[in-house]
Amino acid sequence: MQCPVCHSDSKVLDTRLIEEENSIRRRRECIVCGKRFVTYEKVEDKPLVVIKKSGRRELFDGSKLLKGLAKACEKRPIEIEQLQQLVQEVEKDLKQQYAAVPTSEIGTYIMRRLMDIDEVAYVRFASVYKEFDDVQTFIREIEVMKEQK
Repeated sequence: MQCPVCHSDSKVLDTRLIEEENSIRRRRECIVCGKRFVTYEKVEDKPLVVIKKSGRRELFDGSKLLKGLAKACEKRPIEIEQLQQLVQEVEKDLKQQYAAVPTSEIGTYIMRRLMDIDEVAYVRFASVYKEFDDVQTFIREIEVMKEQK
């Protein structure tokens, strides 16, 4: 790494891992002028692309998913922190499997996880995701959920 003052080479004095940011902090010193400075190294993160039903593509937006989950979990005994953690896990897991993921995969993944968290939230989310038209569709979905449990 070059010194920001004289552009000569520098040496590393100290290295620390910053886990919450998934980065490395390095204290450096210029070999020529003695100027000390700090650099950060971070793994470049590829964005996750979502393929919509229409075929349109957009970047994954965890806040959209969180908003939908919050709506499904409204007035249920589920903490927002639990939903935020779920969104982070979903994004992490999907990034490991896909560069571009269809919305159907995201919905299916969320529904599997919601079934274990709260059955009412699961049915609410499924009703929007699967576009339920009538009460019979709700009943069929509940029967399927009972069979899976």
